[in-house]
Amino acid sequence: MELLKPLVALLAIVNPVGVLPFFLSFTQNFSRAQRQRTIRISAFSAGVVIAVSALAGLRIIEFFGISLASFQVGGGTLLLLSAISMLNAQPAETRPDDVTEGREKVDAGASIAVVPLTIPLLTGPATISTVVIYAEKTRQWWELAVLVGYGLVIALVTFVVFTASGRIARVLGRTGINVMTRLMGLILAAMAVELLADGLMKLFPVLGGPLP
Repeated sequence: MELLKPLVALLAIVNPVGVLPFFLSFTQNFSRAQRQRTIRISAFSAGVVIAVSALAGLRIIEFFGISLASFQVGGGTLLLLSAISMLNAQPAETRPDDVTEGREKVDAGASIAVVPLTIPLLTGPATISTVVIYAEKTRQWWELAVLVGYGLVIALVTFVVFTASGRIARVLGRTGINVMTRLMGLILAAMAVELLADGLMKLFPVLGGPLP
């Protein structure tokens, strides 16, 4: 069950269903071939971001001299902010500028598959922080391989959801998507508190000591 925690957290943060309204808006003037290409690139890119974060994320924060406990507190705070955003029915990684940028790129005829659809709407700082934190917890090579494999799972889920975007939007409607986003936000908030508590106890061991 512990091994599934990163996957649950990633599914909650990435939440392709919550990004559907933006995907539909960005691709409404695309041809079928353009939309399929956008889906393939965005799904692949999301998987690559997660895999690279798992393999190289720890080395990057070590290069900058950041302790894992500090990164964990920062990442947990970011996750909590993302969860609060999701509880307000906004995708975890979304900013108003990202939506505007996406629309401008559509108008300009440029591909929006990588920016802003994949980064930061699907996989932004909260996603990368989560992967790095869980990568540090791995003790065996196969555990790290599983974490990298979760990138493939996220890519497949994103591909399936975006491919079925029209049907999902019709079935769920805006209200259904909002409900699902809030539910994922609640799950993410609980995980964020766990990560914050763990990081704070590493930074301040006295917090884990017995009460006087």
